[in-house]
Amino acid sequence: MEEYPKTLEELEHQFATEAACVQYLYALRWPDGFACPRCGAGKAWFTGRGLCKCASCAYQVSVKVGTIFERSRLPLPMYFRAIWWVTSQKNGASAKGLQRILGLGSYETAWTWLHKLRRAMVQPGRDQLSGTVEVDEIYIGGEKSGKRGRGAEGKALVVIAVQVKDKHIGRIRLHRVADASAGSLEPVVQQAVVAGSIVRTDGWNGYNRLKALGYTHEVVRKNADVGDNLLPHCNRVAALLKRWLMGTHQGAVSHDHLDYYLDEYTFRFNRRTSRYRGKLFYRLIQQAVAIDPVRYSDLVTQTRGPKPKTQHIGVG
Repeated sequence: MEEYPKTLEELEHQFATEAACVQYLYALRWPDGFACPRCGAGKAWFTGRGLCKCASCAYQVSVKVGTIFERSRLPLPMYFRAIWWVTSQKNGASAKGLQRILGLGSYETAWTWLHKLRRAMVQPGRDQLSGTVEVDEIYIGGEKSGKRGRGAEGKALVVIAVQVKDKHIGRIRLHRVADASAGSLEPVVQQAVVAGSIVRTDGWNGYNRLKALGYTHEVVRKNADVGDNLLPHCNRVAALLKRWLMGTHQGAVSHDHLDYYLDEYTFRFNRRTSRYRGKLFYRLIQQAVAIDPVRYSDLVTQTRGPKPKTQHIGVG
């Protein structure tokens, strides 16, 4: 059963102590009951230090170990407040804003927390898009679009996949690629869209083999340049994405971390109709205990996607 606070007052009341937060993480990490990491036994009790002690082999484990909360020096109630604030901000959260709202001592701490949470915003094994899906690409970083297929200096090429439901936008997927070649575009479509779906694209030759890959391929026009409004749902998402990057982050997004900002935008967009912000809070914590620990050194060295020469992008 999904249980989560619906208001800030409920959050503060429910998670006022470290013990209450630990119990909540315990239920999310082991929804079917405790499973000892060492022997697999299913019974345990809490020690005075808040650790789970296996009734069979006496192994002690923290509910935070193996999650993004591992080795966190700050108390869990503060972490929970940070997650609530991040998920309750309709237009996203900045590190400076998080530092200010929580009274954190350093910008680095706020930046690290946000990037840890962004890595938890993509659910492992998430469902693919299906039905009718529009697919297009946009350049992020500058006013000129650059030459399609060759890329452009200092720009990032992002593939947008939009599920269309009764002429309305459903779920989306965003993925950065090195270029607009078939070798870059085809894997993205296969990862994002269920085989057998209708995929609408323009006439770019990078999509020519979609039919052979098992899709019903609809070409809206034989010739098209990046940015033409041939695929209105993709165009709408592209405009909103650029506005979000510029408005929340002032366009100062590192190429090295762009993929994680795209994950955040996808997380927010796909849950834009949630009645309660608490549901987003629940989902994010649920996913946070399902991914491996992330350290600051990982954040500054482990990145995804192609590495352009420039370090930051503007939004055109």
